[in-house]
Amino acid sequence: MRIEALAITLRPRPMSEAADLGQRLVQVHARSVWRCYAPVWAAVLLLALATVEIAGWLPGLLIFWLKPWLDRSLMFVLSRAVFGEATRWSDLWAARREVFTRHLLRTLTIARLSPWRAFTQAIEQLEGQRGAARSKRRGVLLGSHRGAAMGLQFVYANLEMIFVVALIALAAWFLPEGVQRELWTLYSDGESAPMQALFALGYGLVVLALEPFHVAAGFAMYLNRRVELEAWDIEQEFRHAFA
Repeated sequence: MRIEALAITLRPRPMSEAADLGQRLVQVHARSVWRCYAPVWAAVLLLALATVEIAGWLPGLLIFWLKPWLDRSLMFVLSRAVFGEATRWSDLWAARREVFTRHLLRTLTIARLSPWRAFTQAIEQLEGQRGAARSKRRGVLLGSHRGAAMGLQFVYANLEMIFVVALIALAAWFLPEGVQRELWTLYSDGESAPMQALFALGYGLVVLALEPFHVAAGFAMYLNRRVELEAWDIEQEFRHAFA
């Protein structure tokens, strides 16, 4: 990594503070994040909704299962953002093979079930480690921070659930009373295709809003751990001092 080109100030931080740095990274580079992420998200959402007639539960499951694949586009944008680089859709498309097809099977199987996926995703996608070397590297970076990495995933899983419930409640509260009764009747029929599609759409919107922050928080925690292990903050200071 080109330490001298980093556009953010890295120093050893508590993991919670590192996660906050990730949130700020998304805010500063919001335009790059969503203009690259939204088209990929839209493709996944349309694919998922198209399966509602096959099984009502399938759209939500597909969105959930494909999140690590969606996250790869976010990691691409964020890895450029730490160097102050804006990302356009054309940049993501030019790197589509590396971003979308590299380690695809692992992304949707073993990595999907990882309890610290956001923290270790950079190892999978950016470092290019494989096999035993990847496992060893993951163990070193996680170290004593497995609890923090799992906690991050737990927090965002609960946030997703809260936001989905809130969206469903808002849809009912802001409708006229007569239509509201019809909507509650539709809600009570949880097996209907329209109801399942509505749930999947609500979940998809929550993923669109929250997932960039989840990935960025994990990425910032990964960078913070590398600062701890490799003393990037000292290297940055020396480079500035003797520039």
